[in-house]
Amino acid sequence: MKKFNTAIVGYGWVATAHIPAINATTLGQVTAICSPRKLDAAELSSKYGRPIQVYNDLDELIANPDIHVLSLCGFPTQRLEQVTRAAKAGKHLILEKPLCLSLKELQQMRQAVRKAGVKTCVCFECRYASQFLATKAVIDRGLLGDLHYGEVDYYHGIGPWYDQFRWCKSKAEGGSSLLEAGCHALDALLMCMGSEVTEVMSYDTKSRSPIFAPYEFPSTSVTILKFKNGSVGKCASVIDCLQPYYFHTHLVGSKGSLLDNKFHSSDLGTNKTIWSSLGARLVDSGDVADHPYQTQFEAFFNALDKGKDMPLTSLEDAAISHEVIFAADRSAEKGRPVKMSEVGVKKLKR
Repeated sequence: MKKFNTAIVGYGWVATAHIPAINATTLGQVTAICSPRKLDAAELSSKYGRPIQVYNDLDELIANPDIHVLSLCGFPTQRLEQVTRAAKAGKHLILEKPLCLSLKELQQMRQAVRKAGVKTCVCFECRYASQFLATKAVIDRGLLGDLHYGEVDYYHGIGPWYDQFRWCKSKAEGGSSLLEAGCHALDALLMCMGSEVTEVMSYDTKSRSPIFAPYEFPSTSVTILKFKNGSVGKCASVIDCLQPYYFHTHLVGSKGSLLDNKFHSSDLGTNKTIWSSLGARLVDSGDVADHPYQTQFEAFFNALDKGKDMPLTSLEDAAISHEVIFAADRSAEKGRPVKMSEVGVKKLKR
């Protein structure tokens, strides 16, 4: 059975979740790690139970013909350059979010990948969580009817207790509340609503707690979305809260509603005075070790083996969510609604 040798670029917190998830897939295996830090190859090989080469130079890593896939786990500000160099060398890509911090970078990234013809997987892994696989199945079976309202909100206090806080609190590296983490909720909302966004209106604010004072940007935002089919939605991104992690989901349709992992459907004759259980595990943790990377990466390597694009979370799928985020952040900055046509989104020629 062919294995896709995968190199991890950037050995930080999220990389420690990528490595066991990739190694647990049927077709993927981590064989190299690239980091500017001094790493011990023997120690890493022992830790992960297989031989791992260590690189300090990205070009040297890319030049290795035995490496098929790069998993980019470094800073968002490095992503475009790394994608461009890796794609040109024919390496397939696993990309952490956010992809980048500007629309211009996003377009350049898409062009580089399209030109090289490589396959991509973007870590909007919540689409592969039990909760959202079940939610999507309920929607696709028509049990909620036509959705006219949906809200998916992200509540997760990202403070000094996370190592990434040292860099993500800056405007230059974190970007915005949505780019930093709330993008998971907005992406899930777009998947559920299944219609093109035409306009957004966003407001933002910031906690007065001294814990979150180091944030250089408004760490809470709420965005109202208008969809092409006439439905509307809402996404709150709150990364300065003091509470348990909560990925709030509420969808309302012509035949029923869904609230987190509970639902009512008139088609099934469920009792509308009480919720019925969906029986799916909730997205309830901000720890990357609890995220469904293995399920997502299994789908990626299976698609790669067949020469197909990644289902649900390819670069082109993720680009749509990023475009909406950039429009939302512009709306909050300008204090007015922003039409998607204003952000200069261009469809790439095939």
